[in-house]
Amino acid sequence: MPQLRSGGATLAYTDTGAPPHRPDAPTVLFGHGLLFGGWMFRPQVTALRDRYRCLCLDWRGQGVSPAARDGYDMDTLTLDVLNLLDALGTGPVHYAGLSMGGFVGMRLAARHPDRVRSLSLLATTADGLRPRRARQFRQLAVVHRLVGLRPVRRRAAALAFGATFLDSPGSGPVLAEWERRVRQGSRTGVARAARAVADHPPVADELHGITAPTLVLVGAEDVSTPPADAERIAARIGGARLEVIAGAGHTPTLEQPGAVSRSLRDFLTEADQHP
Repeated sequence: MPQLRSGGATLAYTDTGAPPHRPDAPTVLFGHGLLFGGWMFRPQVTALRDRYRCLCLDWRGQGVSPAARDGYDMDTLTLDVLNLLDALGTGPVHYAGLSMGGFVGMRLAARHPDRVRSLSLLATTADGLRPRRARQFRQLAVVHRLVGLRPVRRRAAALAFGATFLDSPGSGPVLAEWERRVRQGSRTGVARAARAVADHPPVADELHGITAPTLVLVGAEDVSTPPADAERIAARIGGARLEVIAGAGHTPTLEQPGAVSRSLRDFLTEADQHP
């Protein structure tokens, strides 16, 4: 995978390049959630790469990006995104972020509106984490750094995926890949990222500054950032569209990949026509 140096960190990313028949195609940049990497958008990249250049960035210490000494806060991750866009010369992008990727996306669109063609927010919140949920992430960070994923696997899976998906026989390969990738990644990096997620400040007061066309997607079974969080985001962004994905929890891109891909494709088609 290609790499970028940003603020002392090494970041891995994937880049499909422009479609052969669309050399000037717009770029879609995907930002993943905690305990994942850009791979969680693989179904959406497959669905969109015939019309868009698709980039997936692995945050510091997650996916295949090595652990960085610092810079796991959402403001620094937003600067990492800007550095990637500058390095690749993409111009304004369609940004799609899930969970912590959404934390970054809201900051990016509110503070740098000229860099964002459209904004898709999946399974995220603008209000910060509730105290109980924040404690869970801090505990997960400590345990995972000391002994790995196994002792907290069941709890982490329940936060990451919905009950319908977890009870489905077809979930096995996805869960196996998720667990394998988490185990192969940096324990230190994941622990630092989990603490940053637990402690990240709200961004709700900045949402009025978002002018890009916005899609807000949430799984009906999401217990980490439930539909009420998505409703508040949509209400604060002028003209935002809210969609609830049935049968999905906090990782709808993998739980209901077809539904998410169709929603994104339809939304991006409309956004491309936005003046």
